[in-house]
Amino acid sequence: MLKNAKTVSFIATRRLPESKAFYRDVLRLPLRSEDKFAVVFGLNQGTLRVTPVDALAPAPFTVLGWEVEDIGQETKVLGEFGVAFEKYPGLEQDQIGIWTAPGGAKVAWFKDPDGNILSLTEQP
Repeated sequence: MLKNAKTVSFIATRRLPESKAFYRDVLRLPLRSEDKFAVVFGLNQGTLRVTPVDALAPAPFTVLGWEVEDIGQETKVLGEFGVAFEKYPGLEQDQIGIWTAPGGAKVAWFKDPDGNILSLTEQP
């Protein structure tokens, strides 16, 4: 039933103006609409609703990620926009913060203005 439906992803924010700018200007997601309930961005196969909340404790794990063709290029471009990539104890990451998983996938994590953890993944 849902296998052909487009997805709607949600990110909570306490800093709506900063989050709007981050997702629009840094991540370059197309802004679709905006009202008092959410700022809505287009994704490849769905939408992302950045929703204002009164209180937020960011999850200690990835809440949203993108599969990319060239993680090296993507991290370079995001770095030029001031995105810092996270480094985690116990993971062997390169100088940028890219980790190569046992199966060969490459992953890099970064945070949005509220501290939500986002990721990039390049499949082998």
